[in-house]
Amino acid sequence: MRLRTLSEAECYARCYGARSEERVSVVRVLRSGESRVGRGERLRELFAERLDARGPEAEAA
Repeated sequence: MRLRTLSEAECYARCYGARSEERVSVVRVLRSGESRVGRGERLRELFAERLDARGPEAEAA
């Protein structure tokens, strides 16, 4: 596996040129403090926190 930036010529050759056995994968580099949790899971966590913060008086209503 090779993790380097491809030149424009290499990209063109991969898209329109001869096929080879090489495989290209796009890798997303996480910023420091960023987790691998998806947006849906993060939204669920925030919703659960908001429900917990409401307290018992909101449940009685």
